[in-house]
Amino acid sequence: MTTPPMLRQMRHDVWATQKLLERCRSLTKEQWQLTAPGTYGSIQKTFAHIVRANEGYLNTYGVIPQPFMDLEAPVDDIVSRLARVHDAVEQLFKSKELDFDKQLHDERRKMDLELWVPLVQFSHHGSDHRSQIGTILTLNGLEAPELDVWAYATAEGAIKDF
Repeated sequence: MTTPPMLRQMRHDVWATQKLLERCRSLTKEQWQLTAPGTYGSIQKTFAHIVRANEGYLNTYGVIPQPFMDLEAPVDDIVSRLARVHDAVEQLFKSKELDFDKQLHDERRKMDLELWVPLVQFSHHGSDHRSQIGTILTLNGLEAPELDVWAYATAEGAIKDF
């Protein structure tokens, strides 16, 4: 069976956030609070924001319940909530009943939208904020990991040198 491209995109997104979290686990408490102009906030708060937003996007489809993660959550909570996001992404695509072109009346967001919109925003949003964390790291002389699709495809064995 063919894997839906949107599922691959969302798997990449979760993988990239996991890889960046793995990289940042070795930071000191002070480094977790680093920030830079033009970014969302501290590294900790940006990670919490990414995962909290992912929970919200996935809540649209009923695969993650509220309450969503607190923006002041400690690193261990961020890690465990990201694992929950990973599982919810897989669960979402196991449903054969979803029509992503269907219109939804979303009371929480106070808007009508097509079901594909939160999925696309899931990936865009995560990429944007991971980039901000990468900027904070590099501006402070710290290394940021490769998180692009090429790195993910290599990690997944989808690219092989010949």
